[in-house]
Amino acid sequence: MPAPRALFVKLSSLGDVIHHFPAVSDLRARRPEIVIDWAVEEAYAPLVRLHPAVAAAIPVALRRLKKGLISPSAWGALAGARRALRAQRYDWIVDTQGLLKSVAVACLARGPVFGYDRRSIRERSAARFYDQALAVPRNLHAVERNRRLVGAVFGYEPEGPPDYGLRAPASAPDWAPAGRYVVALHASSRRDKRWPAGHWAALAARLASEGLAVVYPGGSPAERADAGKLAAASPGSLAAPEMSLPEAAALLANASAVVGVDTGLTHLAVALGAPTVGLYVATHPGLTGLHGARDAVNLGGPGKPPPVDEVVRVLLGPSAGA
Repeated sequence: MPAPRALFVKLSSLGDVIHHFPAVSDLRARRPEIVIDWAVEEAYAPLVRLHPAVAAAIPVALRRLKKGLISPSAWGALAGARRALRAQRYDWIVDTQGLLKSVAVACLARGPVFGYDRRSIRERSAARFYDQALAVPRNLHAVERNRRLVGAVFGYEPEGPPDYGLRAPASAPDWAPAGRYVVALHASSRRDKRWPAGHWAALAARLASEGLAVVYPGGSPAERADAGKLAAASPGSLAAPEMSLPEAAALLANASAVVGVDTGLTHLAVALGAPTVGLYVATHPGLTGLHGARDAVNLGGPGKPPPVDEVVRVLLGPSAGA
């Protein structure tokens, strides 16, 4: 008799994908006999494969199609995703994203589809396409909403702190500093989420005095150019080269600490168990802040960028920021 199979649909963005990992860990712990697949945007499939409970990460190229509607390769990739989704029947298809695009992907697969009800979902019109829609409070952190929905589908109550379950890479990339280092996640798609450049330089100077190098990553060419400028203005620091997500995970997992603005890689640092400080400048950390780790600290809020001394005190101890 074949093992029961479940398909999760959580496509993007990076932070949303990371917030779903604890729900996967919960299901594996409660129902280890279930084979788990995950449909996700193709850029994040390598990251999803770092979770040992995921049997197959099915890449879905919706973003590539959006960028080029007449691209034969994008349509070919989408057709390949459809074939993979329909290759076998699922006992449960769970859309934890709650958007029209995610329920459209869920409905490509074969099997009953579960999701949030109209009062719980992000896009209310998506709820009508589920075979079963379930109520989950909206005032919970995104991690806990995912855990609650999956628990309701499979008949258990999530308990304890979230377990992201990722296999942390054993060593940092070859180009990383040989000694202790702090990763500075300065970049965000929204400029208003960024911490001032002068603050980063001042923080790097304080960390250098303690023997800690600073690494500035950047995802896009523009972000890597910004990283180069920050590194040039920061003693004892370097700008990271272009990285894959698994390589970024290796950098974060082996850091002494991570300091980052409200961006997906900051959440990834928490998921990998790195001591992490979240810098909130334009958003509130209540529903989507760093969550579930004793070594994760949220600082600041809308219109209240945390000062350098406060970050130094968190990283180096109460006397260091004096």
